[in-house]
Formats: sequence, structure tokens, C-alpha cells
Amino acid sequence: MAAFSITRTAPDRLEAKGAMSFESANRALAAGLALLCRGERWPIDLAQVTEADSAGLAVLVEWLAAARRRDTVIHYANIPAQILAVARISDIDALLTDGH
Repeated sequence: MAAFSITRTAPDRLEAKGAMSFESANRALAAGLALLCRGERWPIDLAQVTEADSAGLAVLVEWLAAARRRDTVIHYANIPAQILAVARISDIDALLTDGH
């Protein structure tokens, strides 16, 4: 399993890499929250996420909730198919694809 990381790749862009799974969810949640600044827009590219499950979906939803509390806008790009499949079953796929 590839370790999770999220980095700022441009002044207004974040990129997630590695596994977003049960094993990495706490680290992923904390790492993402540390980068979300109040009142800014953040596209988050998920193309390099190599593994994902329902815990990864929970992290993305929590990032959206935290962004809302911080008056911040998040948009996810290249959402992994595994996360979208779980989101569709849970009927929350529009939450991820429409952004905040």
C-alpha cells in the first residue's frame, strides 16, 4: 500500500497521492485539513490516489464539511472510480462531483 500524502502543487491547487483507505484515513483527514485555508478555493486532484475505499470517501466528505465551516470552496478532480462507486451507492456522488 502506498502511503498517503497531500501537497500544494501550485498556490491554489492540492494533489493527493497514495492510498485513501481505512489504514490511512486518519492521516489523510488531518493532512488535508491542515492545508485548507479559510476563504480560498481549492481544486484537489485525486488522479494519483492508488487505492480507495469507504474510509477514503468519508475523508472527502469531511474535507467538504470542514471547507464549508471555513468559508472555503473545494472541487475534486479525477475522483477514483472506487470512491465514486461507493458514493453512488450512498447517493452522495453529486456532493463530490458538484463541489462545494
